[in-house]
Amino acid sequence: MSEWWTYSLSDFLMFSQATYFRLFELQNLALWPLQVLALGAGIALFVCLWRGGAKAGRAAASVLALAWLHVFWRYFGQHYATINTGAAYLAIGFAVQAVLLFWLASRRQGATLTAPAGASGKLALGIALAGLIVYPLLAPLSGRPWTQAELFGLAPDPTVAITLAALILWRAHWLLWIVPLLWSLISSATLMELHSGQAWVLFVLALVAAGARWLAARRAQA
Repeated sequence: MSEWWTYSLSDFLMFSQATYFRLFELQNLALWPLQVLALGAGIALFVCLWRGGAKAGRAAASVLALAWLHVFWRYFGQHYATINTGAAYLAIGFAVQAVLLFWLASRRQGATLTAPAGASGKLALGIALAGLIVYPLLAPLSGRPWTQAELFGLAPDPTVAITLAALILWRAHWLLWIVPLLWSLISSATLMELHSGQAWVLFVLALVAAGARWLAARRAQA
């Protein structure tokens, strides 16, 4: 038997790029017209991020918690698990993040969103728009059908992207960053092995978000 360090990620991926993106198509067809509700929730979430404040922060945390819970149950539990035996472990991370977001929503002042002013605030809104608008466009831009579009609240990557934007404006505790950043690495690595052109999208968004949060923390200490 070969030693464990001789294995690469490709040895554990027993599916092709076509099979991976076909999952989103199957889910979208099964859930229609829930996409309309998901888009509405995403727009409402963006408005919360744009307005800022305590009430908007709690509302944003609640919407994001429901989105993470839905991805945990629907995408990982009913679709990704059919092609990846490790999906159950990944799903646990999404469930944990949902619990943390529900906890954040329950706090009166802890979920307050800072006003999206300055460079970090503009970056946060830009990342949120990427999750809400850019991600669904990646399918047709890559030559795939619209039915394979990845939407906030239904697919993991756009859900994580908008969460990263909220984490910047919340100036959230590092515990809330762990799962989104880990998923960004896992998703990007998986897409790289599948030779997908969008492999770097979430990784770059996560890197920018983490950098913006770090700079904000440094300025607060200065």
